[in-house]
Amino acid sequence: MPVFDYEDIQLVPNKCIVKSRSEIDTKIKFGPMTFKIPVVPANMQTIIDEPLAAWLARNGYFYIMHRFNENERLGFVKRMHKEGLFASISVGVKTQEYDFINSLASEREVPEYITIDIAHGHAETVIDMIKHIKRKLPGTFVIAGNVGTPEGVRELENAGADATKVGIGPGKACITKLKTGFGTGGWQLAAVRLCSKAASKPIIADGGIRYNGDIAKSVRFGASMCMIGSLFAGHKESPGKIIEKDGQKYKTYFGSASQYQKGQYKNVEGKKMLVPYRGNISNTLREMHEDLQSSISYAGGRNLTALRKVDYVIVKNSIFNGDNI
Repeated sequence: MPVFDYEDIQLVPNKCIVKSRSEIDTKIKFGPMTFKIPVVPANMQTIIDEPLAAWLARNGYFYIMHRFNENERLGFVKRMHKEGLFASISVGVKTQEYDFINSLASEREVPEYITIDIAHGHAETVIDMIKHIKRKLPGTFVIAGNVGTPEGVRELENAGADATKVGIGPGKACITKLKTGFGTGGWQLAAVRLCSKAASKPIIADGGIRYNGDIAKSVRFGASMCMIGSLFAGHKESPGKIIEKDGQKYKTYFGSASQYQKGQYKNVEGKKMLVPYRGNISNTLREMHEDLQSSISYAGGRNLTALRKVDYVIVKNSIFNGDNI
């Protein structure tokens, strides 16, 4: 199969049919709701917290709350619903997670979205959890992952998943490919293409997105949503304190499988880094929206559908024409 990643691909333009890019609609229906852009910040502790989740929900953006404050999740769902906002949470597959799902059901607090968040999601443990959630909370839209193969997508869909998350270790803070020899790092976009062809339900392209144009490329190859970590790290609203170093401002960013997340050095597949301070997240989201409108104008359409039909060329690492960006 052709193997490529985001930097290897350029999309081929079609005739523009709009007078202004502001006419272009970037909205995506994902599960029971429609969102402004097909983008979701990664469900990582250095990316999302409750205040940011509430802000995103209030302003028409999708979010997935991370699963690392286990005992606060029920309260989070209640607080979001009390504010009239949708609840989108993450769970694992350990025994206590079954109890948590049972407690949601018994209190009739049904999150609109639940993501089963596992590094290697093509597993019986994930299939069992999908079935349990669907049995106890049939009204919840279940996202399961992560997978990197068509077989993984089909199995999770057949178990009842409403969407699957595609990407094994392509993220900037992830070192899975170095620690294990496995993953989609370096061919993540090809994996999205491969998995989307097997999918009958939406997929989320998770990881490896470095530039806003990569969002358009993800949609071209079948993604309904793009999960992005590093581009959403370092904002004013991001969890964590601002760090000053050599006169520059930074914030900390680390992977969910890092020792900093786990609290111990065991089965570590993530690393910690400093990312430049980027100001308000609203500016980043607005730029993503505007750039996606531009992408759709180049595709010759008025909405995201146009991106799915454009031609592309494989340029193999020459996208910057020698420029160092």
